Amino acid sequence: MTRELTLRSLDIPSIHKFAVGFDNIFDEMLRINAQQSNTNYPPYNIVKRSEDIFVIELAVAGFNEGDIKITIEKNVLTITGEQASTEGEELEYVHRGISARNFTRTFTLAEHVEVVGASAENGILSIELERQVPEEQKPKTVAITYNK
Repeated sequence: MTRELTLRSLDIPSIHKFAVGFDNIFDEMLRINAQQSNTNYPPYNIVKRSEDIFVIELAVAGFNEGDIKITIEKNVLTITGEQASTEGEELEYVHRGISARNFTRTFTLAEHVEVVGASAENGILSIELERQVPEEQKPKTVAITYNK
């Protein structure tokens, strides 16, 4: 009789004891899992322009200049949006469909991926990323000499 096993969850700590030298990979997986939130605000796109150039596009309608901050620390790109308080304004909304909440969105960058620039246009924040692999780490071709 054959028993079928089904993986219900990924138990990284139990796998960790069988792997040697993969500590940083497991630590990164645990960190990403702990960081995940159920929010999808603000919505974003990741566009691949070429093999080494990517653009992250975030919908940031309603945020003014100075309301958004981009930081990079230990290969983690963090985008924070904090709108200035509108206390004191006596506006009466009949319908409020444009969100006015603050946000923090994080992206883990691969090794050698650098932020090249950021711009905002028409309510879309675009962050350009480029993979810049050092010459000494790029693949090399070795010439073969044939003796006759």
